[in-house]
Amino acid sequence: MLDRHTYSFLSSRPSRWAAGILLVAATLLASLAAHAQARVDPKAAPNEFVQAVADNALQAVKRDEAVKKGDLNRINQLVDELILPYVNFEKTTRLAAGRHWREASPQQQQALVDAFRGTLIRTYSGALANVDEVSRINIQPFRGDANADDVVVRSLVTRSNGPAVGVDYRLEKTPEGWKVYDINIENIWLIQNYRNQFAQRIQQGGFDGLITALNQNNLK
Repeated sequence: MLDRHTYSFLSSRPSRWAAGILLVAATLLASLAAHAQARVDPKAAPNEFVQAVADNALQAVKRDEAVKKGDLNRINQLVDELILPYVNFEKTTRLAAGRHWREASPQQQQALVDAFRGTLIRTYSGALANVDEVSRINIQPFRGDANADDVVVRSLVTRSNGPAVGVDYRLEKTPEGWKVYDINIENIWLIQNYRNQFAQRIQQGGFDGLITALNQNNLK
């Protein structure tokens, strides 16, 4: 679960949504971790890409005790090896920063990407221990244009000790294939949630103040 410092930073949204994003983050990370066992084609149809990821879900978590216990070093390794190829952290951070991103120097922008990545890893680490034996991610039929460059794939995430959570994944098409850059849980997009928090921090302490706040929370 989130420590009290990180929870305070994230507390501007309902606790049910916060719990939902933990579950989704855990399921997605577990899915990506299983890529070592089965090949996933990022250039497949968007729903097939996400479904291929989901088909491998939870196996790695069930095998890896360190991951299930939220070992940060192990999670860092999985992020570097398995998540970064499929998630555009830079775009997520840029959109979360909004107009303030253009006002920052390249060095500040990179520092924010690194700090925000650490924040998301902390979220994943708290979530991984909460995945149970029957957790599933069920991809819904794709209703969009598979030839578009920006699409949404919908899913339902279920587990034994809670209601199903509707989750939307926003993907962009890149030369390397699809990449996830935003997640919607209960009609709240991750980027929009952080954009509000980032704006408040920047108003209080500037762009560097936001970076410092994130890094301080990452060290706790």
